[in-house]
Amino acid sequence: MLDKASCEGREKNVSFFYELSNKSLSANWKSRDFVVVGLGVPVCIFILFANLMVMVAIIVNKRFHFPIYYLLGNMAAADLFAGISYLNLIFHTGPWTIWLTQKEWLVRGALIEMSLTASVVNLLAVAWERHQSIFTMQLHSTMSNRRVLMFIVGIWVIAIIMGLVPTMGWNCVCKVSSCSTVAPLYSRSFLMFWAILNLITFSIMVAIYTRIFIYVHRKSQSMLPYTLNVRQNDTLVGLMKTVSMILGAFVICWTPGLVILLLDGLKCTDCQVLKYEKYCLVLAECNSLVNPIIYSCRDEDMRNTFKRILCFLCRRGGEQEVEPCPIYSDTLNSDRLLTEKHSDSGNHNHNHTERSSS
Repeated sequence: MLDKASCEGREKNVSFFYELSNKSLSANWKSRDFVVVGLGVPVCIFILFANLMVMVAIIVNKRFHFPIYYLLGNMAAADLFAGISYLNLIFHTGPWTIWLTQKEWLVRGALIEMSLTASVVNLLAVAWERHQSIFTMQLHSTMSNRRVLMFIVGIWVIAIIMGLVPTMGWNCVCKVSSCSTVAPLYSRSFLMFWAILNLITFSIMVAIYTRIFIYVHRKSQSMLPYTLNVRQNDTLVGLMKTVSMILGAFVICWTPGLVILLLDGLKCTDCQVLKYEKYCLVLAECNSLVNPIIYSCRDEDMRNTFKRILCFLCRRGGEQEVEPCPIYSDTLNSDRLLTEKHSDSGNHNHNHTERSSS
């Protein structure tokens, strides 16, 4: 343990680290600060509402009570947490940053790291679940609810640990020469570790989904049509496309920011990381907004469940009777059709037997 005498920045305020990193920090409000707050708050509120809708839809619609949807619901929870993190960041940025203590500044960063880590690990769990399901020729995996719950708890434990690492000591407070430019209280070594770890995870997930798509394409040309009916095969491919779009949006929105952190960690003086920092943060924030849009556009059942929830809210708000919105299931429709077909076939054979005996 370093004592206070050997810790260079222990008693310094946040402004000291910003000046050390040549990152501007003004006590006066600028037009850019007003734009950030004015646009950021409504966007964060919409992020909270949209992802809350996804979580409620998965809870109220029993057709979504499968491992893949539980994990997607946890993804929405991570996006919801990201919206809270961005909202906290907005109200602790610009001139407000000057009044933050070191601990408050580190907690502000920890919230962003937790939301990103939760999303990354959750996407990895979704990729694993899809891999297990597709390669066993099933629409949904046979994971028990207890196992899914353990996965979700594990995801958040990892996210919390990763978020608290800088707060617990991996920062530059006691070694100011290692401070980064983008995040002045963070150590460059931590930014490199965090960025490389996430970029490697992205690559693994892309490789998994590429393998799954190649497998599905080959099977759809040969054995898969005989294993699943056409409707169920379409549902399988549709669900795969949805989760792949979620992964694609995540990689597109977060990769530029991680690259900036990596360049900053490598102390690239010619890269002008501060010039692109704000844009990368806005792009990362958009990811939490994009996912609910993907759910509603790609999944008709999810879209109809949204309508049902909104109808319920309108009915409660207006105190008038409104017919419940119909809900149709794309996910389980093929299973229902197979059941009905089997039931009709059984009834037909039973009637034929009765006529023969008569």
